[in-house]
Amino acid sequence: MAKNYKIKNTYSLIKKLKPFWARFKKIEEEYYDKMHQIEIDMTKKTKIKDIELFFCDNECVGIGNYSRTMELVRKEDLEK
Repeated sequence: MAKNYKIKNTYSLIKKLKPFWARFKKIEEEYYDKMHQIEIDMTKKTKIKDIELFFCDNECVGIGNYSRTMELVRKEDLEK
């Protein structure tokens, strides 16, 4: 059974929301660019291949590397 929503996805609503979506996408792109730069800087500093910020359930839980040749450094150890 289909839900009967009070607020519909009308052309007018979508038109109003588009600028907010564009702002979100711009911020998201800047965020990922900065995160990538952090990973590049970590690689240069540590000389560890494919080092990365490791996320689980939309939360950064530590630092590891993609090939899993290093033990995960947990955020709890990094925040001491």
